[in-house]
Amino acid sequence: MGKRFVSIWFRHLNTDWLIRRQHGLKELPFVIVTKDHGRMIITSANILAQKQGVNSNMLLADARAFIPGLLYFDEEPERAAKLLTGLAEWCIRYTPLAAIDLPDGLILDVSGCPHLWGGENEYLATITKRLSYFGYHTQCAMADTIGTAWAIARFGSNHLIIENGQQTAALLSLPPSALRLEPATIERLEKLGLRKIQHFISMPRTALRRRFGKELLLRLDQAIGCTDEIIEPVIPVVLYLERLPCLEPIVTATGIEIALHRLLEALCLRFLKEEKGLRKAILKCCRVDGKIKTIEIGTNRPSCNSRHLFKLFEDKIATIEPALGIELFILEAPIVEELSPVQEKLFESNSGLDDIGLAELLDRIGGKIGTHHIHRYVPDEHYWPEHSFKEGILHETILTHWKAEKPRPLQLLPQPEPITVTAPVPDYPPMNFRYKGKLHTIAKADGPERIEQEWWLQEGKHRDYYYVEDEEGHRYWLFRSGHYDVAKSYQWFIHGFFA
Repeated sequence: MGKRFVSIWFRHLNTDWLIRRQHGLKELPFVIVTKDHGRMIITSANILAQKQGVNSNMLLADARAFIPGLLYFDEEPERAAKLLTGLAEWCIRYTPLAAIDLPDGLILDVSGCPHLWGGENEYLATITKRLSYFGYHTQCAMADTIGTAWAIARFGSNHLIIENGQQTAALLSLPPSALRLEPATIERLEKLGLRKIQHFISMPRTALRRRFGKELLLRLDQAIGCTDEIIEPVIPVVLYLERLPCLEPIVTATGIEIALHRLLEALCLRFLKEEKGLRKAILKCCRVDGKIKTIEIGTNRPSCNSRHLFKLFEDKIATIEPALGIELFILEAPIVEELSPVQEKLFESNSGLDDIGLAELLDRIGGKIGTHHIHRYVPDEHYWPEHSFKEGILHETILTHWKAEKPRPLQLLPQPEPITVTAPVPDYPPMNFRYKGKLHTIAKADGPERIEQEWWLQEGKHRDYYYVEDEEGHRYWLFRSGHYDVAKSYQWFIHGFFA
């Protein structure tokens, strides 16, 4: 498939934008001016002003001789770039590759796109019609090269769609300025009587280079297709992307769900073939009014299960406001990872965090309450219980193991809390303890288990832990800090609760 480009020329970019903001200006002649050495020079004039003889590069004082009381507005240097950037982002409904072409145009790489609108004529007409609806006066052209599309958009009149391979013939009758040359080069060409491209396109290249420099040959080669020209899209290209244009604007949640199903199935089919899975997906809904609504999801591990991914999107569909309707759906997968097929075990189902069902459950929970509420704790190389674990990544490889040879409470207090204990001597379990004002009489007990700090720390006394159960059947983890002595320099603490 050959390359195809569209050049969009905004004839009155800045003045059309002002009219969009102030509708009353539509019936009045006005200009945009900039200061130059104390003089007010016109940089743009609207259509009504041009019809009365006012054009760019005129002095405001001279223009007011034609139109007394002519309205004028100060030029904002960055306005054109901002306007074109916004319009290029809007154009992603027609192609994912849209770039600005200062000072008054856009370049679209539309290779493989026009057939979605019924052909090149319908495609170009749709773009022109929509921009006209927004109030912009444009002329669009399509060709195999950026240079030819640019030239035809600004200097063409009848045929704005140049057939494949016909760019040279389309350029012959156009002036040298259609090649995007510097003003000095254009002036030299016209002085020599070379007022059309056909007058010098066949001349020896060495003579053209010697007389006019490399720029003329470069622009000529770019226009006829001998040299490639690269554009810089305003939105970086996403490798994994699916688009779904709509024949009629979608305004219902059911329509959005159907579109999302189709996009996910198409994207996941690509993933299956390439053994990949997405970690993040973004659904963009391009509305008729030009606004784009987005929702996004994330997964704990790479996934190419379209049903699971749809469930993650499902709860967020209600946040999409279709307004007058959605005319284009775009599904992007900006984060993609390798996903090798997993060999299932026939007689064993306990696969832990590698279980796909568990990963998908965590994805759904994270989508409802937020992934920041889901934590995983892994063992750490410390003796004291409150330091023996740390918060880890969900799929982090564990380098050590949990110490399971001794009973450990289901709920561990962040810091041990002091309690009052009655206990015989020495090393006997306590007979009762008081915690938060309640007295607990111990019916069963086991211990002690001595736990000390690492030898290089030694910030406190050793601990003797007891596993106890009170008369109500509740079980606790208690410890005495230090040795039992008559001076009672030791202290008792509660550290956890068993199920």
